[in-house]
Amino acid sequence: MNKLLLTAVCAAFLTAGSVAAEAQIAVRIGPPARPVERIPPPPREHRDWAWRAGYHRWDGRRYVWVPGAYLAPPRPYAHWIDGHWDRRGGGYVWVEGYWR
Repeated sequence: MNKLLLTAVCAAFLTAGSVAAEAQIAVRIGPPARPVERIPPPPREHRDWAWRAGYHRWDGRRYVWVPGAYLAPPRPYAHWIDGHWDRRGGGYVWVEGYWR
């Protein structure tokens, strides 16, 4: 009985966690214009890393600039697609960047 209850509780937490991870908050005010970002050369020892452009993050009250950075690819020939703000239903929603 205890194993069954423990399994059910774990399944409930895992399900709730995956639903929360997909939740999106719509911001009614659009993000400010992106500043011009100077992309530095990649680190000498990591020439295959990809540049993730800077972006405005919503902190609950205002937009905060997050500077760009180099990311290590998860596999050879992976290509980074930058995240972006998408207008949806009267607000703006952040769409995360991803590896293709």
